[in-house]
Amino acid sequence: MKTYVDEIKDYCPFNELEKTDREMMEHIISVYGDKALYRDNLAHFTASSMILNKDRTRVLMVYHNIYESYSWTGGHMDGEIYPLNTAIKEAKEETGISSLKLISDGLYSLEIIPVRHHVKKGKVVSDHLHLNFTYLFEADENESLHIKEDENKDVKWLDIENLEDYISENDKLMIPIYRKELRGYGKQTD
Repeated sequence: MKTYVDEIKDYCPFNELEKTDREMMEHIISVYGDKALYRDNLAHFTASSMILNKDRTRVLMVYHNIYESYSWTGGHMDGEIYPLNTAIKEAKEETGISSLKLISDGLYSLEIIPVRHHVKKGKVVSDHLHLNFTYLFEADENESLHIKEDENKDVKWLDIENLEDYISENDKLMIPIYRKELRGYGKQTD
C-alpha cells in the first residue's frame, strides 16, 4: 500500500488540471509535511470513493447533511498516511457496505476541492481546501445499506446517467469532478 506522498509522486495525471493539482499537493507537502494530514490546516488531505455496481450503471452516493446534496463517500485523513485506508474506512462507515473491490489500478484521480465555510457539530468551519485522493470501487447493489445519521440523511444507488439530477445547487461545483471520476461510464462522462 502506498503512502500519500508515494501516491502523489507515482500518479500519472489524467489531464492538465490534475497535473497542476499534483504540483500544488507536492508543494504543500514540501512546506507542511505531515501537518497537511490534519484538518486544522487550511489545506489538508482527504480521500474519497466512487463506488459502482457490477454493471457500471449505478453509483452509490450519500445525501450529505452539510451540503444538502448527494455526494461520494469520503473524509479527512486525520493523520492516516495511507489514503486508500481512509477511502475504504469512510465508504464502509457512511454506507454500511462491507465488501469493496478496488477496480482502479490504485489511485484513480486527485483533485483540490475548495470547501465553503459551514457549521459542523455546532462549530463554524472556515473556508479551506481538500487535497483529495479518489479511488474507484465496485460493490454489490444487493448488500444492505445504512445511514450514518451524523453525516448523511440517505444512502442509495443512483443511475449514472441521471446523477446530476441529484446534485443540489449547494454542491454544483462537484459536477465536473464527478464527470471526471465517472469517465467511461454512462452519458455523464466528458
